Amino acid sequence: MPRDRLPSVILDRLPRSIPPPLLTELTAVYASNRDFHALSGDFPDPDDIRPEQVAAALAGELSNPDVEVLLARCEGRLVGTAITLAHHPDPADPDPWIGLLMVDATVQRQGHGRRLASLVEDRFRTAGRPAVRLAVLDNNPKGLAFWTTLGYGIIDHRRDRQLGRPCAVLRKEL
Repeated sequence: MPRDRLPSVILDRLPRSIPPPLLTELTAVYASNRDFHALSGDFPDPDDIRPEQVAAALAGELSNPDVEVLLARCEGRLVGTAITLAHHPDPADPDPWIGLLMVDATVQRQGHGRRLASLVEDRFRTAGRPAVRLAVLDNNPKGLAFWTTLGYGIIDHRRDRQLGRPCAVLRKEL
């Protein structure tokens, strides 16, 4: 889908204190991605993701001052979220990272993921960052296909820092 025909998405930052209605929306987005959570192991039961679990996961992310949680809305509806990392903990890694990009499964394949990725890239580009990286779990071929379609190339294979899961590391010049 050409960039100018992507859905109109508004990007906002997640507030440090998540209001209950927003937490309900976020939980719905996370819960709609059952298959991803079954692959990632991020939640104990991918069939029963609860608001307090989502709140705890987001609080853990937001405890890092280099992390930004972004919310994507289309026509007022929360359609996705992205978690970015401005500076990787490895000082040899100069690029910012996309730690998570998740679109509500009920509206996937409508261009929201492409649009969200484009907006995140634009934020990094505007900040003067020359490239962006991300990791895709080795057991997630759909995720790998999505990112390579957007122009990301595999530059490494390694285990993720949090849970030691095997991943492909991808990079895209901006």
